[in-house]
Amino acid sequence: MPELSPEEKRHAAALMRVNHCGEICAQALYQGQALTSKDVVIKRALEHAAWEETEHLAWTERRIQELGGRKSLLNPLWYAGSLALGVVAGKAGDSWNLGFLAETERQVERHLDSHLRRLPLADQRSRSIVSQMKFDEMSHAQTAVSLGGVDLPGPVRLAMKLSSKVMTGVAYYL
Repeated sequence: MPELSPEEKRHAAALMRVNHCGEICAQALYQGQALTSKDVVIKRALEHAAWEETEHLAWTERRIQELGGRKSLLNPLWYAGSLALGVVAGKAGDSWNLGFLAETERQVERHLDSHLRRLPLADQRSRSIVSQMKFDEMSHAQTAVSLGGVDLPGPVRLAMKLSSKVMTGVAYYL
């Protein structure tokens, strides 16, 4: 494969920064949800999902560095907001908690698909990372549904989608 141009590297680094930021949000969200879950099996599933997000964080951070990019300047803000949101989701009860996890992962899967379309074709390293992350996120969604996650109401899904658009748009640049 040919080497990436400076513009391709910049674009790929920005997309990987968005993915890194998304992993920070997911990790914090699941940690917050685990704090409030009363069911041991569900708590373990949430903790496992959070642990896998830590692995994704390492992959994306390393790739950002390889591309000469930087992480989001707003990571502490994204983490704090997501942790609080996870606590709130957890307080709604385990079926809603798991539904929130499943919907989060479905939206992340669509987001990762869009990044696979937008990443430079020559950037096989980033593509491989994003593909593995997508596989893991699909597994988290399936686990949440199998443990009793419910479908969230349309307005909640829309609010999640809109807040995700804000985060991804800002993280691309900051």
